[in-house]
Amino acid sequence: MSITIEHIRAALRAVQDPNTGLDLGVSVKDRDIQLSGGRVALALELGYPADAVREQIRDLAVRALAQAGVTDAQVSVTWKVAAHAVQKGLKPLPNVRNIIAVASGKGGVGKSTTAVNLALALAAEGAKVGLLDADIYGPSVPTMLGISGRPESLDNKSMEPLTGHGLQANSIGFLIDADSPAIWRGPMVTQALEQLLRQTNWRDLDYLIVDMPPGTGDVALTLAQKVPVVGAVIVTTPQDVALLDARKGLRMFQKVEVPILGVVENMAIHICSQCGHAEHIFGEGGGQRMAEQYQTPWLGSLPLTLAIREQTDAGTPTVVSDAGSEAAALYRAIARKLAAGVAALPRDMAGKFPSIVVQQPH
Repeated sequence: MSITIEHIRAALRAVQDPNTGLDLGVSVKDRDIQLSGGRVALALELGYPADAVREQIRDLAVRALAQAGVTDAQVSVTWKVAAHAVQKGLKPLPNVRNIIAVASGKGGVGKSTTAVNLALALAAEGAKVGLLDADIYGPSVPTMLGISGRPESLDNKSMEPLTGHGLQANSIGFLIDADSPAIWRGPMVTQALEQLLRQTNWRDLDYLIVDMPPGTGDVALTLAQKVPVVGAVIVTTPQDVALLDARKGLRMFQKVEVPILGVVENMAIHICSQCGHAEHIFGEGGGQRMAEQYQTPWLGSLPLTLAIREQTDAGTPTVVSDAGSEAAALYRAIARKLAAGVAALPRDMAGKFPSIVVQQPH
């Protein structure tokens, strides 16, 4: 039996991408399939960074092709992050393909720790990533990334991002003293954040993670309306009180027509550093139930461990300081699901079409 392109496609349709849940057939075009006798050369292009699972996906494809009768399969797996659509009336930022808001309904759930580690996890998967600290009243990104100093301005109009662990970053924390409070009203806060966002010379980013301020007040709502995001991630703990506020955060983004990319449950289980005993201190499964209730993706849960807190406080977050740990693997798995969810969104078509000018006949 001679192998045809349709045989190849049928084989790939039987294999599921572990991160998207879609069949691998959607990641290949006919022009990327080359047939020569019994030999097949195939190029799979993913829409999200996946350095850690590149070989796993390649092996899935090779086994599927072997079952279809291909005796010699050469499969390459690459990825390319596209720009995706933002809210109506807003335009994507230059040099930033996708902005993702990381939010919570209340403080104290580990939102900033999660945002920093997710940004580092996306970078570890091969993406170009930036991090914007939008919590004007309590900026924590400088401490968590171990960065100090002030952004440089080369033209007296814009700022160069600072860099920590390979991430481009900016924060009001770089511009004020560490012990100086930002005693500002809402309009000043949102103006300051818009300046940080738009006057930073971000350099060719696949993703810009925005660590949103806690709550659903005026500042958070205004930011959700003014920052051109492709979607939002909701961070919660399993505790009922946290879940009540997380639902409000989720509903806020829905009201301003921002897609919910998923729910992350932080501090889901405590692992004793002495004996390894596991205990659900704040309850169990609340975040997953919330995701099911609102029919939004469940990205995963993270443990409450002493190491995560110590590493982040020291400016060396878990994903970079303990890359081989189970916690780092969890962050990277959540980051891949998040990026795969972004890849499934509608593409940004701004600038894809020429301007149409209607002229009156003479």
